[in-house]
Amino acid sequence: MAISPRVTLFTTFALAYFLSYFFRSANAVIAGDLSRDLGLTAAQLGLMTSLFYASFALIQLPLGAALDRYGSRWVTPSLMLATVCGCLLFAAAQSFTMLALGRALIGLGMAGVLMGAFKAFGQWYPQQHVATISGFMVGIGASGGLAAATPLAWLNELIGWRAIFLGAAPLTLLSALAIVVWTRNTPPGVTQAGAGQQTGSLGHIMRDIRFWRIAPLNFFLLGTAQAVQGLWGGPYLIDVLGFSPIAAGNLLLAMGGGVVGGYFACGWLADRFGSQRAVFVGMLVFLVCQLSFVLSGQLPLALRYGIFIAFGFAGAFNIVLLAQIRALFPPYMSGRAVTAVNLFGFAGTALIQWWMGVIVGAWPRDALGQYPPIAYTTAFAAVALATALALAWYAPLALARPRYIAEPPRSPL
Repeated sequence: MAISPRVTLFTTFALAYFLSYFFRSANAVIAGDLSRDLGLTAAQLGLMTSLFYASFALIQLPLGAALDRYGSRWVTPSLMLATVCGCLLFAAAQSFTMLALGRALIGLGMAGVLMGAFKAFGQWYPQQHVATISGFMVGIGASGGLAAATPLAWLNELIGWRAIFLGAAPLTLLSALAIVVWTRNTPPGVTQAGAGQQTGSLGHIMRDIRFWRIAPLNFFLLGTAQAVQGLWGGPYLIDVLGFSPIAAGNLLLAMGGGVVGGYFACGWLADRFGSQRAVFVGMLVFLVCQLSFVLSGQLPLALRYGIFIAFGFAGAFNIVLLAQIRALFPPYMSGRAVTAVNLFGFAGTALIQWWMGVIVGAWPRDALGQYPPIAYTTAFAAVALATALALAWYAPLALARPRYIAEPPRSPL
């Protein structure tokens, strides 16, 4: 019995996104080892980690044009070769510069995975199911965040971070080859849009006020979620709350579980209740969880786990923002529309990780090399306030009647 092309499309991109999520989250667990082995300051650690997202952001607009013209089958795996090189450089790094360059290359290579999946799903699935399918794919892929928590902490103690990244290089290469071999850009009978259809479309996107309601919210939603899960959650738990690295990894694992659950649920919730309302309610939960980081008091462990799970769950709703913007524009513009919003998300991740590092680093370390609680609470308070303002700016769109483009004809496969 032949496997459906939709199944292979879904599976190959989910596996690639597993690697992407693992890479983006890994530094939260190995941050202490990186700082010790290479003598990194908090600002350097934040900057180096943020380069994954900075390279993501810088490639988004040309990535969107490339996806619209050449399709996911070729663009995504071509970029993933940069991740292979980045893993090897990261594993061999003997200085901050080498580490930073490796991190940037890893991010550059992973930049096409999620956007390529959105582009391909828009071609292969009916519009009313894209949010749900995308959420399921990202939910499976986001288990890479689970792998980058307690399992990574255990593996890091066993073989070290250099061996981990050395082994990740061939896995990434195999994932790229799977996309080339087992996916196609469009179903039979559906053609890729030509270059002539693409002229001037980015300007059309940028002139739409709905884009500017969505983009800043994605900046702070994805930026803050990844800053906590991907870097500052671990040091916060260790320095402020006194958790051991393994115990901190367990809480980050719980957060990762919340992310996975959020990705599985958010698409269905958006299709059931409307993307604007789903995002707005999810963001309210996200802000309440952020307040607990600002207060940073001693809480029962079960409640602490609940907060981290809820924070991860709500942070997954950035996928709904991407599905929302994709539905506002015709298929031949969807790659650029989604990547333009995603640019804001990963620019936010890069800047917020670095920004929090600058704030935390403004306080001196104690004799144990840890930063005081006020350093972390100040950093969390700053991003919570900014996120609240972005949600207030998005609110008129959440209350508006949704308007979508007509579903184009497609193959019934």
